[in-house]
Amino acid sequence: QVQVVESGGGLVQPGGSLRLSCAVSGRFFRIDTMSWHRQPPGKQRELVTNITSSGQTNYIDSVKGRFTISRDSAKNTVFLQMNSLKPEDTAVYYCNVNALVLTTWDVLSPENYWGKGTLVTVST
Repeated sequence: QVQVVESGGGLVQPGGSLRLSCAVSGRFFRIDTMSWHRQPPGKQRELVTNITSSGQTNYIDSVKGRFTISRDSAKNTVFLQMNSLKPEDTAVYYCNVNALVLTTWDVLSPENYWGKGTLVTVST
């Protein structure tokens, strides 16, 4: 089993900063791409940013220059540094992980895991 747990959400004023963390634990052979998604109130979930095992990153246009994704592969953790936050960044932020796991039959299988999310509210 693989567990994905986010932390670091909260209430922040416009222009402020927050740092989200996502820790992965359990039994897996390797973690590949890690990503952050968000779901604003009443809207669909969207991909915000991702980072590959080699460190390549991608961002949606609305967060470029403000958000930074990073990972500590030794600790199986991914971070999201969010600066210059805007009210439209308000959402539940979810961590998503692609991992290679060993199945019961000793076969490596790519699997995808979600955390339960952490709420970020940007408001005065």
